[in-house]
Formats: sequence, structure tokens, C-alpha cells
Amino acid sequence: MQPFRPMFLLLQDADDPQVESVSEEVGEGAMRLWESFLEAIPRIGVALTFVLVGWIISRIVRRVLRHTWMRTHTESFARVLSKLVGWFVLAVFVLGAVTVTFPSVQPVDLLAGFGFFSIAIGFAFQDILENTLSGVLLLFREPFKGGDQIEVDGIKGTVEGITIRETRIVTFDGQLVVVPNADVYKNAIVVRTANEMRRDEFVVGVAYESDLETTCELIVETLAGVEGVEQVKPPEALVDNLGASTIDIRARFWTDPHQRNVVEVRSNAITSVKNALDAAEIEMPCQIVALQATSSYAAALHERGEVTPGGSVSEGTSPSSRFAQTGAG
Repeated sequence: MQPFRPMFLLLQDADDPQVESVSEEVGEGAMRLWESFLEAIPRIGVALTFVLVGWIISRIVRRVLRHTWMRTHTESFARVLSKLVGWFVLAVFVLGAVTVTFPSVQPVDLLAGFGFFSIAIGFAFQDILENTLSGVLLLFREPFKGGDQIEVDGIKGTVEGITIRETRIVTFDGQLVVVPNADVYKNAIVVRTANEMRRDEFVVGVAYESDLETTCELIVETLAGVEGVEQVKPPEALVDNLGASTIDIRARFWTDPHQRNVVEVRSNAITSVKNALDAAEIEMPCQIVALQATSSYAAALHERGEVTPGGSVSEGTSPSSRFAQTGAG
């Protein structure tokens, strides 16, 4: 067995047969790599052309599907689903390019490797994949669409659109909230504009001496004349509660479901009902509070003793007489 010799010693002994053998092997290996590269250049060119053609076809497929689906579905559905299909088409061409470049690689091996790679990606990007899948399910189910006003997880606003990862909501005060699709899909969703009409209500408190039947009729008649109140489902006025100071009447009416319209119609309805009750001289009293004088309060009023900080009455001089004594001194 030959002892180990550093490379610089081998180079010095260039005439050594062992050194010549190693040099020949290195040279032959380099030549084989160069020849393999030259042979692969046409295949690499074909593969790049294949990928370029696949990219162009995927763009065409995306555009065609988007325009087709926008006729029958929402803009978010057409945009997201056409993008996913385009990515799938491009992935197929990329796999074909790999097969062309490396003929020894079989499509079955590529699919097996792709499956393993997908599992690894699934664990690494679990949240992203969950949001993507939730977005696809939301687009297929369509519980709401762009322009609908919804409430989800305490967030109220108008849906701007659904992307692959998130749902974009513009709140009623003009702020943009980006909610992950998984949170939207897993929480209860209130779609305020799902139906053509939405019911709203407010409470009116009248005095106990009021004629309730006449008051309810007046409220219904007034609400019927307010612009924006739907007549398909007529307004109602129902006695709701016997309060401490008033009898509460709940006024209910139907209107367009959009938030701005609901707020404006409610404001006009409350103003009209208040003016109508004032014109009919139907009292709407404020809260009545009854005060009952305690013994210490009565004693303080009549100056019979001194009230302690705890509220009791102590025997002794009255505040006025004590003040007089102090002043006289």
C-alpha cells in the first residue's frame, strides 16, 4: 500500500506512472462532463422553449377562463380560479421540460417526487395552504360576493374581493381590513345584503296617561310616509315594555339593506315620529326619579342635630347655632 503523499509532491513527480494515471482519469472525467454538457445543450434549449410555450399557453388559458367565468360567476371567482388553472398548466409543462432535459427521469418518478415535495410543502406552509383552500371553498360556495356587506368575527364592512389568501373588507368608516380566508370560512358570517330588504327598529317611550292604541296608529301612519320605508312589508308599532317612567313602544320597519341607507332612513323615521307625537301632544317624558328623604336628611333640613359623615344624626347643637356661636366668638 502506497503511503499518502500530498498533491504538491505528486505534481513534482510528474514522471511517476501513478501520477500520470491520476492525471489521465481527471482529464477523461472532465472531457466526459464537457461532452455531456454539449450533448445536453440542445435538450436544454428544447426544455426552455417548452417552458416558454407553457407559460404563454397558461397565460392564454387564464385570460380565456377569466373572461368566460366572469359571465356566470363573480370577479373574485374568475380571477382566483383562472390563476390556479394557469399555474397547473405551467406546472405540467415544467415537468415535461424536466423529462426532456433528463431522459433517464421517468414521469412516474417525477410524480412520486412531486408528491413527497407536496407533503413537505404542506407542513412548511400549512397556514398558506389552509387559507388557499378556504378561499377556493368560499368561491365555490359563494356565501357572499364582492360588494356585499357582511359581519364576520366582529368585523363589519363591504367586501372588496376575495384573493387566494385573504378576504378584503372595507369597514363602514373607510378602513381596509385583510382577513385570512381560513378565519372567514371557520366563523359565522352575517351577510347583511343577502336579501332585498332588512328590518330596522327603534323604541319610543310615552307617558302612562297616553292612549296606546291611538299612539301606535299614529306611529305606523308616520312611518309609512317616511321616504325609504318599504311598503311591501308595512311598518309596525308594538307595545314592548312597561318601564319605570314610560310605556315603551317598539317601532319596526323594512328598508334597503345597505348600511348607509339604513342609517339615513332610521334618522328620518325617528325625527318624523318625534315631530308627529309632539304635534299630537303625546308626552314623551324623561326618566322620572323619586327621592325619599331619610331621617338624617329630614333632621338636617330642620336643623335638629348634626349629620355625621356616615349619614346618622348626632345629638348636639344645630349647624346654624354652632355657626352663630363661632361667628360670635
